[in-house]
Amino acid sequence: MKRCVKLGGFVNCTDDFENHPAVINGASDLMVGAFGEKGRHARFAVGTNKLPFNVPVEIDAVFEID
Repeated sequence: MKRCVKLGGFVNCTDDFENHPAVINGASDLMVGAFGEKGRHARFAVGTNKLPFNVPVEIDAVFEID
């Protein structure tokens, strides 16, 4: 792996929940913890009222590989 380019997440939540970035911070922190500077990335965090199979969080990532 050359680097993590982008990481994003969808958070299954109620209409009044506004802290989506804090939930996705865990995945971002994991990438940096595992890969150091190669784990730094662009990011998005989105709240939604429904995800497949009623999962609480869905993570999407794009990696550059050699």
